[in-house]
Amino acid sequence: MNIKENIKTLIVEKPLRLDCGQTISNFPLAYETFGSLNNEKDNAILVFHALTGDQFVTGINPVTKKDGWWSYAVGSGKSIDTDKYFVICANVIGGCMGSFGPNHENPKTKKNYGTDFPVITINDMVNAQINLLDFFGIKKLFSVVGGSMGGMQVLQFISNYPDKAKTAIPIACTSSHSAQNIAFNELGRQAIAADHNWSEGNYNSKDIVPDKGLAVARMAAHITYLSKKGLQEKFGRKLQERDDLKFGFDADFQIESYLRYQGSVFVDRFDANSYLYITRAMDYFDLLKQFNGNLSDAFKNTKAKFFIISFTSDWLYPTQENKDIVIALNAVGANVGFVEIESDKGHDSFLLNVPDFLKALKNFLDKSYAEKLS
Repeated sequence: MNIKENIKTLIVEKPLRLDCGQTISNFPLAYETFGSLNNEKDNAILVFHALTGDQFVTGINPVTKKDGWWSYAVGSGKSIDTDKYFVICANVIGGCMGSFGPNHENPKTKKNYGTDFPVITINDMVNAQINLLDFFGIKKLFSVVGGSMGGMQVLQFISNYPDKAKTAIPIACTSSHSAQNIAFNELGRQAIAADHNWSEGNYNSKDIVPDKGLAVARMAAHITYLSKKGLQEKFGRKLQERDDLKFGFDADFQIESYLRYQGSVFVDRFDANSYLYITRAMDYFDLLKQFNGNLSDAFKNTKAKFFIISFTSDWLYPTQENKDIVIALNAVGANVGFVEIESDKGHDSFLLNVPDFLKALKNFLDKSYAEKLS
């Protein structure tokens, strides 16, 4: 993938002390923008991406040549209307689409960092991205928005910078990663580490790719993004282009073929070490612990208006975990709205064409923007 020619990069000169104790400076933060910043600079929305996302929210990703990961929600006339709002999205540090990550050269060794890259957290990701506001001269964002890991970044952003956003929309997320989610992430990491080509994280210097391990990691994760009902309706026990079982280990069932395809295309666009680092950051995320068991304290200093969205069939970040955030916000008298969207598409609902979700998102943003103007 020709990454360098197709991305915008901000070199962050200011030192950033990471939670692991290391300090980084003069590091690249890859970003993309959509729409125009108005004269008052008060129409900016910072979108945070999920685990395997990147800065290319909408339109055609110039690197992969595929549609942006949130094309259903972001664009002209859409929920996050680029005719009205200035949308900014950055590739998280630890990522593989241009931001500082394991693929970058370690100046000490002149080789890629690999697993010598510092372990990063959601907090580190957010503290890196705040530099974009200074870069664009934005004092206060109109909104911070994100689903899944993006939602975690929304919560962390508001906690760290209570006066930097007028509205906040955490979607299908949690305030701390559950044991079940840590377990699924560990399964993926172990699949990668078990691939001989991973080579203790040094595969880039050997010009090999742990493609089998990364594909299995993606397959395992992808199952968690769907729902049992959705899988049954889409695939059931349908056979793959044949009338009967083959009595072997080829993909007899359509669901097997689908998962194998998901794994194979993922390898073409994502880096195995980035997968390790980003899943680790999600596992370490725990706002509850950060505030000594009182989640409300994370939000006590903000006047931001919140809108929290969950989905009925999301078993990865179930509605109750989203409601816990609502309860914590209510406890400090925050302005908070909540909706649970009916959908059989599982956790991935926020990425897909779910009309009720897209309508709710648009209504909240547009009404909040109208209030700002009045």
